[in-house]
Amino acid sequence: PPSVPPPSGPSARASLSLHRPYLRSPLGLLRLGQLALGAAFWVTVAAHKYEGAAHFALFAAVLVWLLTLALFGVSLLGRWELVPWLGSHWLLTNLVHDLALGVGLYAAATGIMGYKASQRSYCNLPGYSQHCLYGAYLSASICGGITACLYLFSGLYCLSRRCRDQRDII
Repeated sequence: PPSVPPPSGPSARASLSLHRPYLRSPLGLLRLGQLALGAAFWVTVAAHKYEGAAHFALFAAVLVWLLTLALFGVSLLGRWELVPWLGSHWLLTNLVHDLALGVGLYAAATGIMGYKASQRSYCNLPGYSQHCLYGAYLSASICGGITACLYLFSGLYCLSRRCRDQRDII
């Protein structure tokens, strides 16, 4: 019987380079802000003593931050077509990530840290000599709130592109 030649391997890929139009797009700039403020949120929480629900806030912030870093890296390299199934739906992937994970988890984390800050508001008084976590919790809450707004803006940007029948992120 005649032998069937093996299927051809993947084509040679071009060298990795930055997808500069993405970096200058509104979504690229929003991602940079999300990464910076998200890191500020979780570093602020992790650098101080925390307990109770702050564990969830820290988990949520780090999870969303790592996923955002992955989306940013793949988009910056312009290689989303290499991601199985999600690559063919990259705009939808970004939309779901921003609105469901970004806004949802950061809003919850912001609420937790705001509640914890309000519980510690007594130590904001002059003359209080014990270590006070009020400033750290309040700073984390503010960073989380701004980050949630950035995720909302990027989600709305992706949604508007999707509603205009555009399939690309830029």
